[in-house]
Amino acid sequence: MMDVATAQILDGKRCSEALKAEIAKGAAAVKADRGRAPHLAAVLVGNDGASRTYVEAKVKACEAVGFRSTLIRRPETTTEDDLLHLVQGLNADDTLDGFIVQLPLPSHIREERVTLAVDPRKDVDGFHPVNIGNMVLGHDGFLPATPSGICELLKHYSIETAGKHCVVVGRSNIVGTPMSILMSRNAYPGNCTVTLAHSRTKDLGAITRQADILIVAVGRPEFISADMVKDGAVVVDVGIHRIEDATRKSGFRLLGDVRYNEVAAKATWITPVPGGVGPMTITSLLLNTLKAAQR
Repeated sequence: MMDVATAQILDGKRCSEALKAEIAKGAAAVKADRGRAPHLAAVLVGNDGASRTYVEAKVKACEAVGFRSTLIRRPETTTEDDLLHLVQGLNADDTLDGFIVQLPLPSHIREERVTLAVDPRKDVDGFHPVNIGNMVLGHDGFLPATPSGICELLKHYSIETAGKHCVVVGRSNIVGTPMSILMSRNAYPGNCTVTLAHSRTKDLGAITRQADILIVAVGRPEFISADMVKDGAVVVDVGIHRIEDATRKSGFRLLGDVRYNEVAAKATWITPVPGGVGPMTITSLLLNTLKAAQR
């Protein structure tokens, strides 16, 4: 492993702060126009530590840009019908511009059924099939927060994408699949030739080594090594994993899906973990909420 990183940093924290300054101006304009700030609610079912931390970060971000936020907690034992009833109430709440139901949900609740129950006009996570369809067709709608945040990050740093080969590793409905669509669209960022790789891809390294832009959302710590990356590639690491580490005061360290030090020695640009994609996901959620309020 090489110790010295040579790649430039795609700093999601810095980019998100710049965007949040613009969001705050938009929020103030909405409040002046209609007498109330944009309002985002988050529903948290159960006590998953990562989900709790993430939702609390969203609430804090709302406060920073002048949004109103509501955190709704429900116990692990909440039934699917009870959660669906709650969702219907949020759909009907005229004081609420958008809301999210934090995933993952407890195993006895079908996530697809909950996603379908959310009013697409308040679906600021961008997961409803109506919003996914709008994205595919290039129509106006709410984009999934993480892929949209990655696009905003590439735009902020003026990363050239037209004509590039973009390889996306991971085909989830939340990140990988929508990311592949956004990078192939006739827009900026976009106009890439896109390969969507996944767990069934044969000789994955041969595919990733072709990537001018490599976006990794595979969910496995340090899965991508330097020998899987082309010299000069732009590398976006979506993964975040909490690994026990007795040498740290916190008792853990955070890793991505990419072996950062060795890959940074080959790449031209790379996202850190933490501080890369994570802050951009939350900022995209704020952008969607502002859009909902402006409507």
